[in-house]
Order: sequence, then structure tokens, then C-alpha cells
Amino acid sequence: MPNTKRRRLVASAVAVTLGATALAACGSSDDDSGTESGPVSLTYWTWTPGMDKVVDLWNKGPGKKARITVTVKKQASGDTLVTKILTAHKAGKAPDLVQAEYQALPTLVSNDALADIAKDVGDAKSKFADGVWQQTTLGTDAVYAVPQDIGPMMFYYRADLFEKYGLTVPATWEQFADTARELKKKAPDTDLTTFSANDSGLFAGLAQQAGARWWTTEGQKWKVGINDAATQKVADFWGGLVEEGVIDNQPMYTPAWNKALNTGQQIAWVSAVWAPGTLTTAAPDTKGKWAMAPLPQWNNSENVTGSWGGSSTAVTTDSAHKGAAAEFAAWLNTDGDALNALAKESGIYPASTSAQLSGAFMTPPDYFSTQADFYTLASEIAKTTAPSAWGPNVNVAYTTFNDAFGAAAKNKSDFSAALDTMQADTVADLKKQGFEVSE
Repeated sequence: MPNTKRRRLVASAVAVTLGATALAACGSSDDDSGTESGPVSLTYWTWTPGMDKVVDLWNKGPGKKARITVTVKKQASGDTLVTKILTAHKAGKAPDLVQAEYQALPTLVSNDALADIAKDVGDAKSKFADGVWQQTTLGTDAVYAVPQDIGPMMFYYRADLFEKYGLTVPATWEQFADTARELKKKAPDTDLTTFSANDSGLFAGLAQQAGARWWTTEGQKWKVGINDAATQKVADFWGGLVEEGVIDNQPMYTPAWNKALNTGQQIAWVSAVWAPGTLTTAAPDTKGKWAMAPLPQWNNSENVTGSWGGSSTAVTTDSAHKGAAAEFAAWLNTDGDALNALAKESGIYPASTSAQLSGAFMTPPDYFSTQADFYTLASEIAKTTAPSAWGPNVNVAYTTFNDAFGAAAKNKSDFSAALDTMQADTVADLKKQGFEVSE
């Protein structure tokens, strides 16, 4: 791989994972900078439902908006979209705008697919928490995207069944384990929750909360720490509960999991702020019976959460109208009307701090109508999100997680071995791609 490309990504990673001072950016959107007088047509690849209705607000708006028309092209999400973007970019035909999950940004930046739009997004930085903004800058002076939604993690539980079984909402993970054991003694056919090996993002968020830094750098080399002490602690904790049999070991998002939530066979879920939408479908008969609390902590003195999900709006280097595209990206994720529409049409939880306690978020989700302070508490939890540390091959780490942890959960075997497999596969892939890796 070209040395300049590797150095750029390594520099970004240093800033992201170690909190280094801002480094010089590579590249910029030096074309139109939003100053074109003629009409501009932009294409936006996104998977967010209802985005076309939100974009209509822009297309029908006055002034500058009238000269910039945005067309939404619905796409698949996750690795599928990243691959499609990179394929299009190699041919010089990527769209003007793309929706990108935060963990995908280093991969896209390392392939020179995203433009630096720092000078074209105005005062957008002031609209977001520092930790959120950092994910789109990779810690440098560059800005590679504008944050759209975030997924701070929290603890959901059946308030009625906690009361029935005499359980206390756990404030620490030790108490969480004790609660699982207590419930199993009182109701042998009931589980507190499940460990699901079909969503690597959940495990990554739990490791993030514990202080994990999966990708860091040493000089000009990548260092992979997926089996670091923090992640090992998380793996041992959940593996121990599965082996002990005090929680379930089945995957989420299946008919069986839905039924377990809907019938009270499982009475809690470690999830993120977007959980109400999932519960509405998975457990419709239990509406109004759930409550939300902060994620359990590893120590009583801590107050930190992880992140599960979230995405941004980025401008590609192939766009002929980077300034106009950046102008739209900033509007989409900071304008009050746009954010209200995103909440209504797409069900997102906005990254913009001001939007988290306004508009659609003045009242709790309908499913949680009995918890009036739902979004107030969610906003406070969001402020405690731990820093992220992503690398250029998150997809490989996540795929290995699904395979290795899936087998370990099913067999109730050693989660540590699964973590080592995840580490080894990620390191091997980095080397295969031509990155220098510190052992």
C-alpha cells in the first residue's frame, strides 16, 4: 500500500486512540466550497428509512437549497455498503454523499474515498459532544463526515417482573451477575438476559465501556489489542455467566428471542438508545412494562457507557460539488426541522446535543410512556460515552467474532480462546493488506 496512505491512517489512529493533538489534515474540499451559482445535483447513498421524506424538506426549501437538489439512493447497510462505496470509488464513480457508520470511517479514509470538508461545515462542531465529533475527524484537523445518530448503551428491564421477583436494578456488573443468579433460583425457567454472538457491535460497545482500545499505533505501525485486559475481562464475565447457566446463550433478533422477551422468559436487555423501536416489534404485549437505567459499571466510582451503533454523513472525494454536499450534510444533521423529521421518519437518536432534548424528544417513546424522564436520562448517559478506537479492518474483526463467539456461546466453551482467534485473524488481515503491525 502507498506509504502516504498508510501514514495518513496511522496518524489518524494515533489521534483517535491516544487523544493526541490535532495533526495536519491530508486533502481538502478545494472545489466549489458552496459558492457555485448554478444548479447542483447531488446523489446520497443511505440506508436510513424515510430519508427521502427528510431530504424533501431540503429540496423544497428556499434560498441556497433551491439550487442544490439531492437525490436519495437507498442502499444496504454495514459492510455491504462499504464494499460498494470502495468499488465505486475505484472506478471514480462514488456518489456525492454517503452514510457511513463511525467504525467504517478509517477504512474509507485509508482508501482516499472521503473528502476533508472542514472548511465547508461552518460551526457544526459546536452542535456535538467532543467524543462524537472526534469520531468523524479521526482526531485530526480534518473533518471526514458530520455526525448523524449515536447509540449510547443502557440497561433495559421489565420493571414489573423485577418487582415481582424482588430484584434490584444492578449498578455494577458484579450486581448484574448476582441478579442473574438470584433470578435463576427464584424462577428456574426465566433468564435475566442472553449473550448473543450475532451482533459484534454489542460486544465492541461493552469492551469500549471497559476501557478497551482495539486499534492503536506504535510509531508507524498498527497495534491490535482486541484481546487486551479490558476486553478479556468482558469476555470472561459473559463467558462465565453462560457456562454457569444463569443467562441464556441464544442469539438475538430471532422468533425465539422475540418470544422470550414478549412472554417474560427474559426480563432484561443490554442495548442502546434505539431499543424502544426494537422492543415495539419484538415484545408488543409488554408495552409500558419496561424501564431504562444506566449501564452497570465495573466499579462503583465509574460513570461510563459504550456505544452500539451510530452513523454519519460523509462527502466522497469523487464528488464534483464537495462544498455543496458538505453544506447539505451539515444541514441534515444540525437543522432543527431536519432533525425532527429524522426522528419522526427514521426513528434515529440524533448526535446533535441540542436535538436530544427538543422536538420529538420532549416526550418519552410511546413504548416507554411510563418513564417520563427517558430522554432526559438518555441525554445524560450519552455524555458519558467512552472514546472509540477503530481501525481499517473492523469488518474482519466483526466477522471473526460472529464465528468464534458463536461457537463458544453455543458450546458454552472458553470465550478467551474465541477472543484470541479474533485477535489473530485481525492481525493477519492487516499484514495481508500491507500494513505494518507491531506484535
